[in-house]
Amino acid sequence: MARRRPATHHGVCIIDKPAGVTSHDVVGMVRRRFGERQVGHAGTLDPDATGVLVVAVGAATRLLRFATATTKRYTAEVVLGVETDTLDSSGQVTAEHVMGQVDIDVVRRVVADHLVGDIEQVPPMVSALKVGGRRLHELAREGIEVERKPRPVHIERFDVDTTNEPGVLWIDVACSPGTYVRALAADLGRLLGGGAHLRALRRQASGSFTSDQARPPDEAELLPIGRLVEHLESVSVDSATAARVATGQVLDRWEGQGPWSVHGPSGELLAVYEAFRAAESKPAVVLPDGIHG
Repeated sequence: MARRRPATHHGVCIIDKPAGVTSHDVVGMVRRRFGERQVGHAGTLDPDATGVLVVAVGAATRLLRFATATTKRYTAEVVLGVETDTLDSSGQVTAEHVMGQVDIDVVRRVVADHLVGDIEQVPPMVSALKVGGRRLHELAREGIEVERKPRPVHIERFDVDTTNEPGVLWIDVACSPGTYVRALAADLGRLLGGGAHLRALRRQASGSFTSDQARPPDEAELLPIGRLVEHLESVSVDSATAARVATGQVLDRWEGQGPWSVHGPSGELLAVYEAFRAAESKPAVVLPDGIHG
């Protein structure tokens, strides 16, 4: 079997995902654009959703887990009075409720009391979460529903306002990775005494990357690999320590909790280290020579 050629492009693209394509489709677009197989993304967006999708190319894919673990921000609309089987506007209507005119102050009080801070969510059947080795949305397409355990998430901020359309609310949510905004919409409808579904979901930010920086898949700039870990605690090392980093040696722990992005004498990104034992740090990712960003 022929060996796969090593990647020649390394970096990160901040994509503005269009509606109607999957996150995997976007990965395929970036693969074809740069002629690379080693491409991945940080955090799936639903096909109907738009907005920030962080896509790594080449060795940058090894750093994706640090980008995935960042706070996300979304805007969307919540349609009150109508439930769907997907919890969003792509699904079939399963129930309708007469909810009348909802007082926005009541809505905000419900949100503050129940949907902000540390909460638990049941993953929707249409999510990409795996249960028993299969993704939930694959099972849902086959008409199979399985039990899902609630998962803890953190809602940092949940702003809500009225729109010009009766029965439709505008929301702006900052949340931990793994949060299902469609589930928040459904829970809000239930807490208001009826039901609801989500529409017009847009990811406005993923970590420090915002929609203002995002570009279509065929236009997004390939940014330096180090942009993926610029939110981590940063340390600089001398040339002697850089040589030890290059061979993946355990080092004395730096100040802070980590992880740390480790930079060489010229500011180049060498590795990411994590806390290890009582007073040491160990490499999580060591970048190959010649691709430091």
